[in-house]
Amino acid sequence: MTKKIKIETELEIFESVSDLPESIQELMNKAHAARNSAYAPYSSFHVGAAIKLANGEVVTGNNQENAAFPSGLCAERVAAFYAGSQYPGVAFHAIALTAGSLKQTTITPIPPCGACRQSLAEYEVNQKKPIPIYFMGEMGKVVKVDSVKDLLPLVFDSSYL
Repeated sequence: MTKKIKIETELEIFESVSDLPESIQELMNKAHAARNSAYAPYSSFHVGAAIKLANGEVVTGNNQENAAFPSGLCAERVAAFYAGSQYPGVAFHAIALTAGSLKQTTITPIPPCGACRQSLAEYEVNQKKPIPIYFMGEMGKVVKVDSVKDLLPLVFDSSYL
C-alpha cells in the first residue's frame, strides 16, 4: 500500500519593492546595487544578493562567472559564504535577491537555483531559525517565502550523514 503526501508552499507576493517593509526595501536596494556589479560575460544574466545578519550587518554578493564552467559562483552563495567566513555563527535575518538579463527585461520573480537552495538550507538548519527570502526580477513583483524549506521542502542535511 502506498500513501501520497502533499507538500505545499505558501508565497507572499508584493506588487513592487515599494510595498515591502522599509527595512526589506533597503535590503533589496543593496541587492540591486550588487547585481549591477556582477561578472557575467557568458550568460549576460546578473544576480545580486543581500543578507541582513542578526547583528545588523548587511553583506552582499553577485554572480561571478568563469570561462571554465562551472567554476563560477552564484550571488547567493557568494554572499552566504562571505557572511559565514566574516561573521561565523551570526544568524541570517533575511535575504533579498534580484536577477536581470542584459538580453531582455526580467519582470518574473526569479528564485535561487537548486545549489543555492541547498547551501542556504545548511545555514537555516544550523541556526535553527527560518530565513525569509525575498526575490524578484529586475522590476515588478517580489515574492517572499518564510523559510528556505518553502523552496526546498525535502532538505538534505547533516542528520542523514
